[in-house]
Amino acid sequence: MNGNSTDQFFKSTVLGHPSGLFVLFFTEMWERFSYYGMRALLVLFLTASLLDEGWGWPREHAMALFGSYVGLVYLSTMMGGYFADKIIGFRYAVLVGALLMTLGHASMAIETQWSIYLGLGLLVIGNGFFKPNMTSIISEMYKDRPEKKDGAYTIFYMGVNAGAFLGILLCGYLGEKVGWSLGFGLAGIFMFFGLVQFWLAQNIFGAIGLKPKKDDTNSIEAQDNDKRVPFTSWQLGLILLMVVLGLLWIINAPATTITGGEFNIFSFLGENGNNMAILTALGLFLVLLIYRFTQYSKITRDKLIAVTFFALLSVFFWAIFEQSPGTLTIFAKDYTDRTLDGTSANIFRIVNAAITLIPLAIITWVLFLLFKQTFAKYKWSNLFLSLSFLIVWAIAIWMLLDQLKDDKLEVPASWFSVLNSLFIITLAPLFSKWWESKYNPSANMKYGIGMFLLGLGMACVAFGAMGIEPGAKTASVSMIWLILVYLFHTMGELCISPVGLSYVSKLVPRRMIAFMFGVWYLAIAIGMKGAGVFGENVDKVADESGISYFFWILTIISLIAAFFSVVMTPIIKKLMHGVR
Repeated sequence: MNGNSTDQFFKSTVLGHPSGLFVLFFTEMWERFSYYGMRALLVLFLTASLLDEGWGWPREHAMALFGSYVGLVYLSTMMGGYFADKIIGFRYAVLVGALLMTLGHASMAIETQWSIYLGLGLLVIGNGFFKPNMTSIISEMYKDRPEKKDGAYTIFYMGVNAGAFLGILLCGYLGEKVGWSLGFGLAGIFMFFGLVQFWLAQNIFGAIGLKPKKDDTNSIEAQDNDKRVPFTSWQLGLILLMVVLGLLWIINAPATTITGGEFNIFSFLGENGNNMAILTALGLFLVLLIYRFTQYSKITRDKLIAVTFFALLSVFFWAIFEQSPGTLTIFAKDYTDRTLDGTSANIFRIVNAAITLIPLAIITWVLFLLFKQTFAKYKWSNLFLSLSFLIVWAIAIWMLLDQLKDDKLEVPASWFSVLNSLFIITLAPLFSKWWESKYNPSANMKYGIGMFLLGLGMACVAFGAMGIEPGAKTASVSMIWLILVYLFHTMGELCISPVGLSYVSKLVPRRMIAFMFGVWYLAIAIGMKGAGVFGENVDKVADESGISYFFWILTIISLIAAFFSVVMTPIIKKLMHGVR
């Protein structure tokens, strides 16, 4: 067997995939637990009154800081990807990232002004090191088994969502009911468990992700004989300018909002200085991208154009999908009837218990299967992992018992965002089977189906809201519309998000993989910021034409994108040169 074959990883398998995939699955799960747990609390904490031990910020200020935090989290992945590719290797990048994030959560638990900002900064940098390199390790593990890649990313994506689901549910509940510090602290404890578990089991990855060696014949660089296009000094200068403009903008925009215009680095550009700065940066990025495409060999260029097409569609997808923490939560809070009593309250308690305990039980079963395969070699890693599960079980049971106390029950507005992760955990295996069957649709069809489902979800809430008068501040629409939105949106997400990552790894030359994952996350960051821009206009549209009209606009944008994706199928298929 040659030295660079990946068949060795398939000797010890869990559910038909290498045990190593599940070590990554649990590491990523605790990282997402801490990220989403903290994310669910941040805006609540900033906007909670001083009496409730929050900071008493207006919603607009909290959303401005939050939007920039989420944007920075995705932008920092480009830096982390570059460092890992060129200097420290994927594996150390994951460890450095996990350590910085543990410190970031610990810092937020202190709750003073400087510690919250320091914590957010550490989380951004840590995430940059962590996120792109997890996907890069999977990409390397499956390089000789491309047909199993879509399935592997879908399983990995389930880990991501299991973590998000438990994080929102448990950190959110503890933070709101007991104290903010406990919620933030819990997130940090689980990040630490993820770090230790990965560190103790890292030999399972063989030589993957160690420091890159300059003259290694098995290295990514040596095996790749495609035409080289190194960055010249003027290109690096342009990149530096774009990065500086982008970073200044993303920090300055919320600062301008929060200080009411007193603090504004770009004030010399006039009152639209912030917009001019970011548009300049995006313009320069497009110029550089197009110029570099002209320099590659034809096949590489074609494949990179195909990746860029999918990245562009992703911007639209995320801008509409990410209405969940914004306009859809406002819709849940102000326009949806969430009070339950008697039988309906009991039904909710039973459903809530089921959706907490069943996913936990399934993931505990996967943990048990991993145990059987790896306990002999990686005893301490497994023991740490089981300790973290015992704590989660204890908190989940405490939460469910705590909810039995009141007769009347109000479903929290944030509870609906748990549905997304729940539906993913349930539906991911079905979609994974579909992608591995003979009915596997082409990339463009997957994107078309995903955008169509996104539009269908928005149409549900638009239809449900049709009775609401323009300018109305409250209403009591049935909860069923929101549940349908999350169902259709999740099915759309399963067609787009894990599939997108898989195509980047198949189309991009291997030496550029972590950098192109970075560009992919840049597209997501632009989409996230776009979601905020859409969301800022919801009140204006609702006052003039009714909130239903706002959701119909998003429906139409989704359907146009779906149509565009399907129509472009023959062109993109040609550019992909046989990659399925």
